[in-house]
Amino acid sequence: ERELSPLLVYHSLWHTREDVVLAAERLAEMEVVTGEDRLLLLTAANYHDLGFIEQRVGHEDVSIRLTREVLPRFDFRSRQIEIVVGLIQATKLPQTPHTLLEQIMADADLDALGRDDYFVRNQLLRQELINFGLPSTEDEWDEIQLSFLKAHHAFTQAAINLRGPAEKRHIEILIDRIRRHGGRPIGNNT
Repeated sequence: ERELSPLLVYHSLWHTREDVVLAAERLAEMEVVTGEDRLLLLTAANYHDLGFIEQRVGHEDVSIRLTREVLPRFDFRSRQIEIVVGLIQATKLPQTPHTLLEQIMADADLDALGRDDYFVRNQLLRQELINFGLPSTEDEWDEIQLSFLKAHHAFTQAAINLRGPAEKRHIEILIDRIRRHGGRPIGNNT
């Protein structure tokens, strides 16, 4: 809480606690993940962006290093730590989860794509990138986000059912905004 840069307006403690951890809990319940697996998933959700305290680019590698340093102090065994590491790795873009837990973690990390607060969260992400010297116009940002949303696919059936319809609506809204501003959406044949 004290070590994160105030420039991280998206990848904040809120993103971890209120966004990813809650999404991981919800998806775990929907996918009937319990016991030790649930504990490891929620541990990974809490640690997945910890690396931002040291660096923005490649933060996942720092999160993994910190996870390996800290979790033994809480009596996590090597096998459990390596599962948590795999879950953190599953959040790297492009996402390539292999297990159900990794799929849930990947879906939880991008849960905001299919939520009602998508556009609010999305503007925070844009502001964060601007804060780090990556400016974009509103039109450029809409094009980038449309492309990202079109390429995104959820991995778990729970996330597909829960967030898929809203993601489709967000795509349509972005297409409409781009058209209203005189652009032609990327990858759109109409």
